[in-house]
Amino acid sequence: MGRSIRKRPTFPRRMTMAAAALFIGGGGLVAVNVYASASDDPGKAQVRAAPVTNASTIDCPDVSNSLPDVPEPARPEVDRELAAIDTQITDAYEKFASNKDQVDRDPGYAQQAVLGPLKDKRTASLDRIAVAVGRSGGRQPQGMQGLAPCTLRADDDARGGGGGQAAAGAQNQGQDQGQNQGQGQWPGQGQNRGQNQGQGQGQGQNQGQNVGNGPAKSDFVDIRSVRPNVQAPRTQRNGSTGFFTSSCGVNQNAKRNPDNVIVAPGVSNGAHHMHDYVGNQATDAFSSDADLAKGGTSCRNQGDKSTYYWPVLRLQNGQNENDANADGGGRDKNVGKIQTPSQVTIKLAGNPVSKVTAMPRFLRIITGDAKAFTNGNANANASWSCTGFENRQLKEKYPICPQGSKVVRTFNFQSCWDGKNTDSANHRTHVAFAGRNGACPRGFKAIPQLQQRIVYAVPPGPGFAVDSFPEQLHKPVTDHGDFINVFSDSLMRKAVTCINTGRSCA
Repeated sequence: MGRSIRKRPTFPRRMTMAAAALFIGGGGLVAVNVYASASDDPGKAQVRAAPVTNASTIDCPDVSNSLPDVPEPARPEVDRELAAIDTQITDAYEKFASNKDQVDRDPGYAQQAVLGPLKDKRTASLDRIAVAVGRSGGRQPQGMQGLAPCTLRADDDARGGGGGQAAAGAQNQGQDQGQNQGQGQWPGQGQNRGQNQGQGQGQGQNQGQNVGNGPAKSDFVDIRSVRPNVQAPRTQRNGSTGFFTSSCGVNQNAKRNPDNVIVAPGVSNGAHHMHDYVGNQATDAFSSDADLAKGGTSCRNQGDKSTYYWPVLRLQNGQNENDANADGGGRDKNVGKIQTPSQVTIKLAGNPVSKVTAMPRFLRIITGDAKAFTNGNANANASWSCTGFENRQLKEKYPICPQGSKVVRTFNFQSCWDGKNTDSANHRTHVAFAGRNGACPRGFKAIPQLQQRIVYAVPPGPGFAVDSFPEQLHKPVTDHGDFINVFSDSLMRKAVTCINTGRSCA
């Protein structure tokens, strides 16, 4: 199965009227699902034109989420332009951060030196995307220029502009409004909502290396102050209760790069942050499906050549990594000592209400949103916790773990597939989360759900962060995971059989 396109877009629940744009072309209307940016929330529409006090970052509409329908011949050019748009934001953020004092004194300077030039570059890229789509036989989108303007915004706590690391002995206050949806996803996956407030004391080292680029002290919360908020899904008679575990190591060979072959194929440093890889060892920005099929794997079962990757976690302790002057590292404001996980568990799980069908080979799934700080949490889907406290999951905060406990990141991937496509233009609409009752949306099939659990032994306290796009300020809500299925057909059949018959296999 190839990377065919999906004709009928789906819309998120969190959408403003401004986001529900209509692209007009070729005599028809194509609805475009632009996920709401934080600046597009109701009541905040006028903020874009107004000066922002203590501005900490740049907020731009996410273009990729507005492209559910792109003809296959146009995909390479569109992907390159989307990667260029990310680079434009990164460069503009660098200029903003380097001239923060002047921006604070003179809002007009930000418009003239940062936001105006950025809008011009985005306009050119959006024009090229529209031309590429039209040239390849698709309806040439109109009105895309509404996605060109960006604005400045302050950090959510409006106290420090995302500045700095936690100081030793600092008091940390955090409030997490989390949703546990049975299997750990965001919207559409469960019934338990919890609002957890807590104060914790953390100890970290403030060496000043990340000041102004996050994370903020308020991004951390003591896990002991969080109420239990996890409910196990109810499995029905026809459900599939088995598991298949693939042991692929912890990236002890330090395979890392700042590429993203799913989102920005053929573009070096397409992620602007460093990724850890386990599984397929041939993965970089230029890997084709054929390259992945031939690649080696760190997985114990050589039938699993899948690619599993996620942003690295770093200690914010003033120590440089060997990428301090490299793309994806220090050049993109990702600094600190990279931590190798102490444990990585990769598991395929079943569906609580039905049997599962095999994933197609080379299926691509992204879970979470690397730009959730500015996009809003409609697609956010990582969970943070601590060993011994994993019935308490955080979405928008990093956990402060007690002595002897380790930090845990959990990714529960989309478990429903449209039955046709191995990818989609926005890398989302070909897969979906199951509903609250565990059933897949109409037209989708249940597939094994990839569940990843990544454990780190880090010093107690708030002195760590995941890599991110620079303008995302290393917020925990931006955490995300990526997966390309390169199971052999025989191993996938074995996994499906184990899951559907209620067994646990490795």
